[in-house]
Amino acid sequence: MPEFLLELRSEEIPARMQRRAAAQLKERLAALLTEAGFALAKDAVTTYAGPRRLTAVAADLPAAQPDRTVERKGPRVGSPQGAIDGFLKAAGLASLDQAEQRDSGKGVFYFAVQRQLGRATSAVLAEIVPALIKAFEWPKSMRWATWSQRWVRPLHAVLCVFDGETVVGKIDLGGGAMGFTNETIGHRFLAPEPFAVTSFSDYADKLDRAFVMVDAAERRAYISRIAGQRAGENGLQLRVDDGLLDEVTGLVEWPVPLLGRIDDAFMDLPVEVLTTSMRAHLKYFACLRLDDTLAPRFVVVSNMENEDGGKQVVAGNERVLRARLSDARFFWDQDRKRKLADRVADLGAVLFYQRLGTVAEKAERIAALAKWLAPTIPGCDPARAERAGHLAKADLTTGMVGEFPELQGVMGRYYARHDGEPEMVADAIAEHYAPKGPDDRCPTAPVSVAVALADKIDTLVGFFAIDEKPTGSKDPFALRRAALGAIRLIIENRLRLGLIALFERAHALYAGFDRAKADGVASALLDFLADRLKVHLKDQGLKHDLLAAVFAVPGGEDDLVRLIQRGEALKGFLASDDGANLLVAYRRAANILRIEEKKDGTRYDRLADPRLFATPEEARLHQAIADVAARTDPFLADEDFSGAMGALADLRQPVDDFFDRVTVNAEEADLRQNRLCLLSQIRVGMDAIADFSKIEG
Repeated sequence: MPEFLLELRSEEIPARMQRRAAAQLKERLAALLTEAGFALAKDAVTTYAGPRRLTAVAADLPAAQPDRTVERKGPRVGSPQGAIDGFLKAAGLASLDQAEQRDSGKGVFYFAVQRQLGRATSAVLAEIVPALIKAFEWPKSMRWATWSQRWVRPLHAVLCVFDGETVVGKIDLGGGAMGFTNETIGHRFLAPEPFAVTSFSDYADKLDRAFVMVDAAERRAYISRIAGQRAGENGLQLRVDDGLLDEVTGLVEWPVPLLGRIDDAFMDLPVEVLTTSMRAHLKYFACLRLDDTLAPRFVVVSNMENEDGGKQVVAGNERVLRARLSDARFFWDQDRKRKLADRVADLGAVLFYQRLGTVAEKAERIAALAKWLAPTIPGCDPARAERAGHLAKADLTTGMVGEFPELQGVMGRYYARHDGEPEMVADAIAEHYAPKGPDDRCPTAPVSVAVALADKIDTLVGFFAIDEKPTGSKDPFALRRAALGAIRLIIENRLRLGLIALFERAHALYAGFDRAKADGVASALLDFLADRLKVHLKDQGLKHDLLAAVFAVPGGEDDLVRLIQRGEALKGFLASDDGANLLVAYRRAANILRIEEKKDGTRYDRLADPRLFATPEEARLHQAIADVAARTDPFLADEDFSGAMGALADLRQPVDDFFDRVTVNAEEADLRQNRLCLLSQIRVGMDAIADFSKIEG
């Protein structure tokens, strides 16, 4: 069957936007084709992205749309004439005789049923492509020349070919039009002449001969393989950097990896300075010796083939790197002339946030909170934690961090070591920003944990106190990331601390904050962390409803380690037959209580009177509840939640017998009320371990 080929060619598309753009192109083109009546096979649409083009291929499209039956629902029979006339006009009917009458279950309505003959596919595509372009979303877009149409960069051409022929059509750019074509061009410098194509295989083959690799996966694999070969030829290995590899793949159409040299004079600079200079600004890959130390070599990926084998390209890049590292050398030498501790005062001129004071004030809060946290972290020296917190932000005023913001914290460690600070203090300065994401390593050194947690909690409390909370998908201050970082620090280091007390302490360290609002801030933050914790533990099989159930125990639960232990025990309990059946019985009891309490306007949360028991099942259930409570209390005190759940399982048989043989809503009022009180004791006893009402399914 015929194939549809679309290429949207423009000026350079930012590498970070290409993958998302290709996914969006695939999704939207498939949706528009399906909406037009084409039955698409799975993965019928394939897309490709590169620096200068987005390409889509839709395979096996028919030559024409299938015929379709279109229904339009009209007004109710007996509606005013104006409504009927509007329906007839919109549906293209001459009279109501051409409409059907149907009972929809909510009345009898008119329906217009029309048969639409399928149009030629090329004619449909001529409408789909402009709609696709017009609705396309970019993180950032622009207008150019006198046209109002927005695109990521100026759009140069739209290649639109169906079944080997150019689709007749155009896009309105809002001030001019751009007609569809069957021509594209290759590499900007190596093959700039246009050429025609008839299919994707023809397109890909001709572009390959015109120095363009269409498939990003192919480009990525080629860069990785050849760059590794270049390093290997010199007894080295390429430093693994998937992020940089993805970015470089999006920067070149015809990758040519070349090996360059770093001047030996710069090799005594910190490794992070060398690699950041190469990676962040120049997109070079670092090379390592076989012992994993940094080698004085780098790989640059050119987008050109040169007659001299790339010698001039390498020489030019070496000059650029030399200049960049000369700047780094200057900052390195100048920064060490002044102690890190002397820079703390300079942070007073750096604003953290308008209503949250300066970075100097934040550093003092971090120091105080880290010292307060130290006793809860095994092996943490309070004095060292306070010192590290005091110095944590000082490197923000250095020349090196000003030039390379990516090195904040890292340079602080080097400067702290130079100043003779204890190693644990230097490490804490470097690690206090971690973890920055789910794949980032979480600090484990006690002082580092204290400072990292203090930094994140200070940020969360501050922004929540001034009501700058995340809303929907917007999180301008990365508070969700800070919350996940705090959760990981607590869980992975098994810190036993109460979050409410921690939040209130952090709130108290802010000068000028209304102390009366501390409880509200702490409560809101606990809910926020609970939501983040549910996301964090989802992949571990601990469902959100189980966490909600253990968060809601009487008195509240704000110890994350204990909470997770309780949640895991609850998960195991509910997976057993006793647990599953007891949950059913709990819900039955809770439903009866809810209905009867609402009807009577009272709560039956008092103890049942044994003197009013009329059946042995009531007495046995009453005794079982008392026995289970006596057994679970020691388990809960010892934080043996599996033991507590096991004790709870003993309620199953007495509860089943009660519901099988006892009528709760007895005719005698005192008997009925006493039985409702007995049911409430089931609810109270189980809720002491977890709020079972929050469990779903």
